[in-house]
Amino acid sequence: MRENFIGIPVPVCNEKQVRENYKRLTEKLIEKGLTITTMESATGGQIASLITDTEGASAVLRGAFVTYSNEAKVIQGVPLETILKYSVYSEETTKSMAMACKATYGADIGVGVTGTLGNIDPENKSSSKLGQVFFTIILKDEIKSFCREIPAQPTRLLYKLFVADMVCMELEKMLDD
Repeated sequence: MRENFIGIPVPVCNEKQVRENYKRLTEKLIEKGLTITTMESATGGQIASLITDTEGASAVLRGAFVTYSNEAKVIQGVPLETILKYSVYSEETTKSMAMACKATYGADIGVGVTGTLGNIDPENKSSSKLGQVFFTIILKDEIKSFCREIPAQPTRLLYKLFVADMVCMELEKMLDD
């Protein structure tokens, strides 16, 4: 824990724990014979990278997209109309992201992530809210979307790991249901 500017303790991401969580998740995916793909914006490919840290991950990770710009999302199958109507920072956009990457790679699981980490997005100022992230996980036909507020982190990497860990926890819950 560290304190914010008014002395209130805020959680700081534990990189070692996140890596252990992803090792467990990846091993579970291998065991269950499930494939996964991601379309990541805010996390910049961090989720796919964490999955590949585990030996044997090639059996489950079909591929991934890093779609940091709106244009990249559209090129990879997110309807421009969705971004214009709901904004790039929305449940609807992450649902489209997860659906598009899942369909492209024919994976069992699709994950879409977007949000504002560390600073307001100069390209999307009106819809960018500091610390707000959206993600959607599609497991076969089950779709779950989330909007979360995350505390300030000391580094860009820790922001990405914090979000990746939230995705990991929610995906594990879905796998255990």
